[in-house]
Amino acid sequence: SGIGRACALMFAKNGCTVTGVSRNTEEKAERFPGGGSLTLRRLDVTDEKAVREFVYKLPGVDIAVLCAGMGVAGPAETTASELTRKQMEVNYYGTPTPIQQVGNITVPEPRMLQIAPWEKTLIKEIEKAIMASDVGITPSNDGAVIRLVFPELTEERRKDLVKDVKKKGEEGKVAIRNIRRDGNEAFKKLTKEDISEDEIKDMQDELQKLTDKYGKEIDKMVDEKSKEIMTV
Repeated sequence: SGIGRACALMFAKNGCTVTGVSRNTEEKAERFPGGGSLTLRRLDVTDEKAVREFVYKLPGVDIAVLCAGMGVAGPAETTASELTRKQMEVNYYGTPTPIQQVGNITVPEPRMLQIAPWEKTLIKEIEKAIMASDVGITPSNDGAVIRLVFPELTEERRKDLVKDVKKKGEEGKVAIRNIRRDGNEAFKKLTKEDISEDEIKDMQDELQKLTDKYGKEIDKMVDEKSKEIMTV
């Protein structure tokens, strides 16, 4: 995410060894003057077990920041996120498996969610899992992909979605403040590595600027999305 990447880059430029993970990142490694480095790895960050296993395998981890980012989207995109966050499980040859591990979830249209199973034989099992959930939409398929089409929103439903968007915005700002807290704790540890108090103060000030910047961006996103949802 924006602040996650910005913080990772700042730590790396100040001599820290940083490893970041994201579902959509391009895997790469970069070194900076002063000995710092930034390594990016692709990983399904909605799979908490996979993330924790990844972190535990890293040598000498001083600080770990999980769930650094957030998103504010429409009803279909929100449901796509819910499908992964709730870890909806599909019967994969007798083994309960998270739905995001058996197919690709996309949002081709604002009111449509599409799931393309890795194996076509899983279509019925995925539909069964969706019907057993609280998503509230009946799936359909064309033999290759599963589609969930959302009905036009009522005014009451729009207001509920606006509340959800504002809630996500607050959760995002809490995540940002948590990153600031973790960052400041990490900066304090740098005093043992011959980094002056002035340099640490500069890093803390830069982190606060990033916190303010991305907090305002979230407020803007929430406001724009709320207006979009309420526009008929």
